[in-house]
Amino acid sequence: MKYFLTTIFMIMTTISSAQDGKATTIKKTFSRATSVSINIKADASIIWALLTNAEDFPRWNSTITSIEGNIKEGEKIKLKVKLDEKRTFKIKIKEMNPEKSMVWGDSQGKRTFTLDKQNDGSVQFTMHEKMGGLMFPLYAKLIPPFDEAFETYAADLKREAETIQLTKN
Repeated sequence: MKYFLTTIFMIMTTISSAQDGKATTIKKTFSRATSVSINIKADASIIWALLTNAEDFPRWNSTITSIEGNIKEGEKIKLKVKLDEKRTFKIKIKEMNPEKSMVWGDSQGKRTFTLDKQNDGSVQFTMHEKMGGLMFPLYAKLIPPFDEAFETYAADLKREAETIQLTKN
């Protein structure tokens, strides 16, 4: 829980300008953080189902080419993305709070997904990734920018969740 609260605080301090589907990146010597936030007019349960159904990811998420494994706390998944198709990311699902948040990552970084239910019935979706460490300056230039991929991911999620919501109404 302490990690979760610390992560949420870090996210809130970096996403103030990462609204309406536009990503922001903050670069420091030993780290880089990218965030995107978008309002989705769908139930949190729909968004959560999309975020946790690995088999369905490549269908709706144009940033991901393949994903293997189960998106469940403590499990590991293998992920391939369009941004770096030659590499397979081996990611551990670190925390899951159904319909609220999920944290996954590897030794180089952590990605946090947050669903914040709004008074109007919509959900504010936020995705934040921070990577870094003492060796980060040595390989930072080899990592492509995430902004466009984050914006596409958020837009894809919004489009799919809102389409599903419309079919339920």
